[in-house]
Amino acid sequence: MSGENKFKMSKAGYDALVEELNYLQTVGTAEVAEQLKEARSFGDLSENSEYDEAKNVQGKLYSKIAEIEAMIANAEIIEQKNRAGLVSLGSKVEVRDVATGDVDTYEIVGSQEAAPMQLRVSDDSPIGSALIDRKKGETVTVHAPMGDFELEILSIKN
Repeated sequence: MSGENKFKMSKAGYDALVEELNYLQTVGTAEVAEQLKEARSFGDLSENSEYDEAKNVQGKLYSKIAEIEAMIANAEIIEQKNRAGLVSLGSKVEVRDVATGDVDTYEIVGSQEAAPMQLRVSDDSPIGSALIDRKKGETVTVHAPMGDFELEILSIKN
């Protein structure tokens, strides 16, 4: 497994994965086992759509458990450090779009924690990679699929 990629994430993101895994392994598997038991009680398994559906749910559950186990096994927990006022993983960065004047605050996170709609952007994303290792007052160019744009860094909170 040494060839597998590391998943960069915060300690909070790692803890959330461990919690989700525990839930799926306990509550999730118990629920699926109950669904299978109930479906078996309906009789002939060869024509039992409830049983087929329960088996599909079970397969998806086991797949999700395996995925989370792999992410946990290959997690690289990134400690938040105040790197002399530079944007780093875990930073909350307030920026102003130079063209529109719109102000947003992005949190720079690992790829497994990214949620762009909540302004949690991966350090590998166009915005995240443009901001990493920059400091307050700098203007950066973001090379995005929809075109380039500039952001001015107003503040950094680590």
